[in-house]
Amino acid sequence: MEAPEGGGGPAARGPGQPAPEARVHFRVARFIMEAGVKLGMRSIPIATACTIYHKFFCETNLDAYDPYLIAMSSIYLAGKVEEQHLRTRDIINVSNRYFNPSGEPLELDSRFWELRDSIVQCELLMLRVLRFQVSFQHPHKYLLHYLVSLKNWLNRHSWQRTPVAVTAWALLRDSYHGGLCLRFQAQHIAVAVLYLALQVYGVEVPAEVEAEKPWWQVFSDDLTKPIIDNIVSDLIQIYTMDTEIP
Repeated sequence: MEAPEGGGGPAARGPGQPAPEARVHFRVARFIMEAGVKLGMRSIPIATACTIYHKFFCETNLDAYDPYLIAMSSIYLAGKVEEQHLRTRDIINVSNRYFNPSGEPLELDSRFWELRDSIVQCELLMLRVLRFQVSFQHPHKYLLHYLVSLKNWLNRHSWQRTPVAVTAWALLRDSYHGGLCLRFQAQHIAVAVLYLALQVYGVEVPAEVEAEKPWWQVFSDDLTKPIIDNIVSDLIQIYTMDTEIP
């Protein structure tokens, strides 16, 4: 099973362009998400796998490890953390199909067992590097709560004719292509994706002008507009990479 090249050469980049490392992590996070879906993982275990992966590379150098092996071990570890246990054999087969769509499943030969052992050994390495801190608070439960509250708050017609909820969930899922999950609080990310979804469809929250504080601060007291702007900016950079990376 051959993975795409990790970092590549030192490409020249213009102002505002993401670093080559960010592009690698984007591609590998996309692999984690697609493999996770094929493995039947729920959204929280997939989010945990992405977070483990990003957190590992915050602690280590990208050049020192194969990012796709780290990704496979992240999936395996996330399954344990979130109690959706996965077989290494299934992870290997799904990964092999991802990299070799027209290829045959790997035989249970020495190559297969070497890869399996690599995933297990890599999991132990990751646990040590991350100091066994592999449980995370994700924005999902907050976003669900905020969506229910906002639905009751908004005009019913406005809510039904615009896919604000679907868009907010999509934005949250896509945020895991980058390291937002490590840089911002879960509540803040949940509010920011909801804020952006409302902005996209031009939906206004009733009585916001007359209110003492903006609707997003009602959901999270310590949230500020600059924090929202930073999260939105990071999301836009992720979508910019999505248009540039095949």
